[in-house]
Formats: sequence, C-alpha cells, structure tokens
Amino acid sequence: MGKVPKDRHMLSVLVEFSMFPTSADGRDGASVSKSVSKIIDAIDKSGIPYQLTPMGTVFEAPSMKEALAVLEMAYEQLSDLERVYSSLKFDIRKNCENRLTTKIESVEKVLNRKVSH
Repeated sequence: MGKVPKDRHMLSVLVEFSMFPTSADGRDGASVSKSVSKIIDAIDKSGIPYQLTPMGTVFEAPSMKEALAVLEMAYEQLSDLERVYSSLKFDIRKNCENRLTTKIESVEKVLNRKVSH
C-alpha cells in the first residue's frame, strides 16, 4: 500500500514533535496556543503533509534534511522568546511514502473497521 519499488530509493521521515515556550514572554498564563498557532500556520503554509494532535504535530518529509528544515522553520516562529522546549520523535523508513495515512490504514485493515483519529 505505502511501499515503493526499491529502485526508486524513496525515503519517508515521519516526525512527531511538540514545541512551545516555557518562558513567560511566550505564554498567556498557562496557555501556549498563540505560540503554537504560529508554528502550525507556518507548517500549513509550507504544504508539507501534517496532522495536528492535542499533544503535538506529526509530519512526513522525503528526507532527513527536509524534516530538519521544517523543525528549524518551526523554531524560527518562536526564536524571539527567551526559552523554548521541544520534544522530537523520528520514524525513518526506506521505500515508503504517505505513511501519515497508510500506517492508520494498516491498523484499520487488521481491525476490519475505521478508527477515530
């Protein structure tokens, strides 16, 4: 389903990350949604496939270089703040693409039903 012929050497870099200010200059009380919204706006405008979740954002890039560029772009949205926290997870796989959807479809196939996501 998400596999590509081996001779194409496709790469899928799935990244799950959260990034938000911990300093008072980037928060509104306990809320960080204004700062996070800046990041999501930049990712959305970039055209890279992504999913926003309550605890972070997942996106897929065709190379590690492009994945790191998206993370750098995200940080640039908050670079004027005194302190920024980030947590990152990578899942890097060769000869695959569209894993934002195909990983979910694989689980749904095993369950033989759609799941909430």
